[in-house]
Amino acid sequence: MMGLLHRILVASLGLVLAGPVLAADVAAGAEKAKTICAACHGADGSGVPAFPDYPKLAGQHQDYLQRTLREYKTGGRKNAIMAPMAQTLTTKEIADVAAYFASQPGTLHVRR
Repeated sequence: MMGLLHRILVASLGLVLAGPVLAADVAAGAEKAKTICAACHGADGSGVPAFPDYPKLAGQHQDYLQRTLREYKTGGRKNAIMAPMAQTLTTKEIADVAAYFASQPGTLHVRR
């Protein structure tokens, strides 16, 4: 019985944490990315030649992007460029932008 209860609790927690991810609007994220992210990361997140050292966001995991933007916004993660950018985003916009970049084809591949 305890095993079943534990599994139900874990599944419920997963659904609660996935809620913001499921509610994200990729189209809205694309529009926001054009205005706030494209200059440094590229319109689709695949980078720009002028800033080769800036991260490529296309194909990154959505939850990673959301967590990172939230950390920049709250000061948990420090970066003089990203902190003010993240400050302007609402929780919904963070979810939308993360969903958009996660939906783009990534350019990084694992070699086996």
